[in-house]
Amino acid sequence: MEIELRSVMLNAFADNPVLSSELNSITEEAPARASLPWLAITTSASTDWSHKTGRGREIRVAVELQCRGDDPATAALLVRRIEKAIEDISEEQDGFTIVSAHFLRARTEQRRPAVRAILFEYRFRLLAH
Repeated sequence: MEIELRSVMLNAFADNPVLSSELNSITEEAPARASLPWLAITTSASTDWSHKTGRGREIRVAVELQCRGDDPATAALLVRRIEKAIEDISEEQDGFTIVSAHFLRARTEQRRPAVRAILFEYRFRLLAH
């Protein structure tokens, strides 16, 4: 279910008109070559979340946005759009149901002059159909 969730998230980002027009790349893993700004699902990890009669997974997913700007507010619109795209993912998916999706933490850092990186981490709980 972890790989399927990553695919669902990538599609949600790509289908968002603002994100797809503002970002130069939306990828799984950091792009080898892309102009800023870009968005990637950088890592995920899953654990068992099954119950007596069905399979389930708890999946933690980290999403990274890299953009230009010395001002921390530079990426504010993109950050809100990314969060909204995640919140709007349909609960019913092919093969599983998203029982819950929760924001866990974010970290923002200036990596080099005029490059800002924002890392979001979410927890999803899924049950297989």
